[in-house]
Parts: sequence; C-alpha cells; structure tokens
Amino acid sequence: MMIMAGGIDLITIFIGLETMAVSFYILAGFIKPSQRSNEAAVKYFLLGAFSLGILLYGMSLMYGLSGTTNLRVMAPLFTGQERDPRLVLAVILVVAGVGFKIAAVPFHMWAPDVYEGAPTPITAFLSVGSKAASFAMLLRIFLEGLPAMRDDWRLLFASLAIVTMTVGNVAAVTQTNLKRMLAYSSVAHAGYVLIGVVAAASTVPDVRARGITATLIYLLIYSFMQLGAFAVIVLLRRKDVVGDELKDFSGLHVRHPFAAFAMLLFMLSLGGIPPTAGFMGKFWLFGAAIEAGYVWLAVAGVLNSAISLYYYIRVVVFMYLKKETIGSEPKTSGPLALALGVAVVATIALGIYPRQLFEIAEASASTIGAAVVAAAIR
Repeated sequence: MMIMAGGIDLITIFIGLETMAVSFYILAGFIKPSQRSNEAAVKYFLLGAFSLGILLYGMSLMYGLSGTTNLRVMAPLFTGQERDPRLVLAVILVVAGVGFKIAAVPFHMWAPDVYEGAPTPITAFLSVGSKAASFAMLLRIFLEGLPAMRDDWRLLFASLAIVTMTVGNVAAVTQTNLKRMLAYSSVAHAGYVLIGVVAAASTVPDVRARGITATLIYLLIYSFMQLGAFAVIVLLRRKDVVGDELKDFSGLHVRHPFAAFAMLLFMLSLGGIPPTAGFMGKFWLFGAAIEAGYVWLAVAGVLNSAISLYYYIRVVVFMYLKKETIGSEPKTSGPLALALGVAVVATIALGIYPRQLFEIAEASASTIGAAVVAAAIR
C-alpha cells in the first residue's frame, strides 16, 4: 500500500497494487472451514482480477501515447495537445479500475458480499487500508500524470461522487446486517472523498491544495471511525454468527456500557454530527468543493449525510432503547480494548482539536501540489 501511495511510475504503482490485491484475496478466505469466507475470497478474486485487467489496459494506453511510465515525465507530454480519443479511453479505463478498489458505484457490487463473508478483522482492514491506498494512487495518477485531462476526469469523478453517495446511503437504509450496512456506508464515504478529489482538480493552487488536504484528512478520520465500528462488532462476535445483526446490539448499554458509548460515538461521527471528527472531515470536504465552485456537489453531500443519519441512528436505537436479547456479557481482550480506546480518543480529539491534523495534511498536500505545478511547467 505504501508503494501505491508513494509511486510516481505506473509500473511501480501496478506492482504495489497487485501485491496488495493478492494479499487481500488470501486474507478474505483466511477461515478455510467457513463457506462465507471462501465465497467472499472467490468473488473478490474474480472481480478483482477483472478490474486489474481494465486498469492495466488503461495504463498501457497512457504508456503507448507518451512513451514513458513516469507520471511526472508523462504529464507535460499531454499538455497542449489536441484532444485524443485514445487518451480519453485511457482515462475512462483507469477510472473504472480504480473505481473497483475504492468501491465506487457502479463498481461496488463486490463490497457487501466480501465485507460480510470475510473475517471481521480482515473486513475492517480491507475497508480502510485498501480504500486509503487506492485514493492515494488515484491522486498520484490523475493529479501528477493527467492534469491536462482534468476537464474530462473532473466531470467523471463529480458524477461518480453523486451516484456513489446516493446509492450507498439508500442501500444501507434497508440493511439489518451490520457488516453489510457498513459496506454500503463505505461505498457512500467513497463518494464523499471523491468530492475532495474533484476540488483538488482546480487550476487555482490554493483551492487545489485545500482539496488535497481535505481528502487526506477525511481518509484518516474515516479510518478511525470505521475501524472503531468494526472493533465493536468483533467484541460482540460469537461462533461466527452473533454480533453481525442489528438485533445483537439490543440492550448493549446494559451488557457493555463502554462498547455502546463507543459505537454511539462512531455512528454519530460517520453521520457527520458535531463535535466529532466526522463533522470536521465533511466540513473540510464540502468547504473545498464550494471554494472550487462545486456548490451543487457540496449540497448533494449534505443531503446524503442527512439520509445516512437514519441507519446510523437506528443502531443507536437498538443499543439504548431495545431490550437485550443476548444474556452473556462480551469479553474484551487487551489488544481489542486498546484499539477501541485509541479509535474513541482519536474520534473525539480530532473533532475538538483538529488543527494539528490539518497542518500535517497541509504539508503532505503541498508535496503533491508542488509536483503538479512542476509537471505543468516542464
């Protein structure tokens, strides 16, 4: 994943992506006796291999048209040229390949089944690690390699953002399985992050930096929220069944008050309620979109956040207002309690005092922004 995020060469990026993908295929089917785990691994492998083929075809077109695999060398070669249909096709293919990795609509169909069937700790890592690394790869390829095509891919990502947010949130409303609900929630959050990517495509340096910063901040905040929510599910899990369904959370505040409070916090943060970290993340994302001139995209994000509150609050209702259906108290291991505690502290701290995080993300954004400027003036 680090190779994907830091690579500036298409070959390096693809090797990093393939290495990550193979690792996740194996991890998804880690529990051999489990039919659900095996099914998740097979689905993930087949669809993942297909998407990698599409992505590789798009990258090969980029190489064929430029004669290089280095993104920073490639960018000025495409600048000032007439619109080439082959390059447009390359953009579409790369978007489709990356769209699978970030679970953007309509490339998201694998996510609910794989998230539900894979072991819960693996699902947590997959929903965060793969998504964050894939978005970093997306920023590298499009901002550093294809700035000349920004008008095409910016509109494409804006359309994907709206569709992804809406489909993810609407589908999550009907779910009763927590892992499937969080899978569709993850799809919706991919749409939110795409708003930051659209803002990062601005030709104004300050606005571009704000878009990159907002994207990086939200990815980190999302990681804490998502990992924390899955940690609570792991806490409740018994014999590969109990802990996944909404009814398993009934009366959780009686059996495990801290777990109930933690899940309450994560649900509110995922929904973007202040003063949690999720609110600050969406505030920066939507603010960057407005600065970039995409007010309608920010409005769509706010409306989708309102829709998401329904299924997030429903989890809270089960925990605090429903009678408990499981008598045994969840047993918390030391490492799990530590992970849950870190996620809780981070979700609160980054919502109340986010300045330090903003400065770190701003420094990272300036590095990418400088590379974009350098590529444009070569």
